[in-house]
Amino acid sequence: MEMSDAFTSPEVLVSHANARLTVRGRMLIVERRRQGWKQAHIAAAMGVSRKCVRHWLARFATEGEAGLADRSSRPHRCATKTPAKVEAKVVAMRRVERRGRDWIAAEAGVPARTVSRILARHDMPHLALLDPMTGERLRASKTTTVRYERDRPGELVHMDVKKLGRIPDGGGWRGRGGSTSNHQSRTDKSPIGYDYVHSLVDDHSRLAYSETLADEKGTTCAAFLNRAIAHFAHHGITRIERLMTDNAWAYRWSLREICAAHGIRQKFIKPHCPWQNGKVERLNRTLATEWAYRQVFTSNDERAAALAPWIEYYNTRRRHQALGGLPPLSRL
Repeated sequence: MEMSDAFTSPEVLVSHANARLTVRGRMLIVERRRQGWKQAHIAAAMGVSRKCVRHWLARFATEGEAGLADRSSRPHRCATKTPAKVEAKVVAMRRVERRGRDWIAAEAGVPARTVSRILARHDMPHLALLDPMTGERLRASKTTTVRYERDRPGELVHMDVKKLGRIPDGGGWRGRGGSTSNHQSRTDKSPIGYDYVHSLVDDHSRLAYSETLADEKGTTCAAFLNRAIAHFAHHGITRIERLMTDNAWAYRWSLREICAAHGIRQKFIKPHCPWQNGKVERLNRTLATEWAYRQVFTSNDERAAALAPWIEYYNTRRRHQALGGLPPLSRL
């Protein structure tokens, strides 16, 4: 008898290493039975039990050739399976909020490992592969090949500036309906300018300090660093050993006196390699997605006033995946 194409495909013929019968062998049992062989003789010739022969003959009689294919050993029910409603909630929170597994786990009331398995089961991409504004998958991403973390608070801090367009009174284009075409409806066409969000973050604890300032000049950066040092000292980091920045003129020349006065050693990243200052760059991205663009602000002052409360939340309550789901203050 000629076998169907379903039993000649490589996917069907593959079986586990200890299997006595493949699909071809099961079909051979059926063929020999049709030729008049007794079940005992078939079992002896195939090296299997009589019960096994009866099993495959019965399967063939009820289901035909399809019944000779391998079946999944997965149980029909699993008592510990996560409910479908919880899975849907986890997936929806990841799509809408674009947060890490620790935040989702706390909000959904399930273990972080369960969140990871749910996201993997639903083919949800890692946050690093998504655009922070739109949530769409990026075509390419730049990641560092060396991940590190300093052993104690203050051993290394990272400093950088995030440039943000100012919001006109009454709100920007997001507040006018979310379409860039509505941006033209603003009657005052004078330049709005930019805000400069200066940030300092501790490498070990991820404790952060940020301010919205009018520029990124050397005197402005130096004054900010003085206030950031005082803020860190207030939270227990009384000694900063190293300061890492990019190669901007304001950092390279205007911070020398302050660093010398506090015994801070300056370190500079390789030119055109911002990922080497990755911890503060990651803070900049978090600032944009969770503070600057998370909600609609009707004025620039309103957005600026919301920064300090958000930094307080970031340091005291926001769950950080690199810290095992704990906020930065937990390491101090």
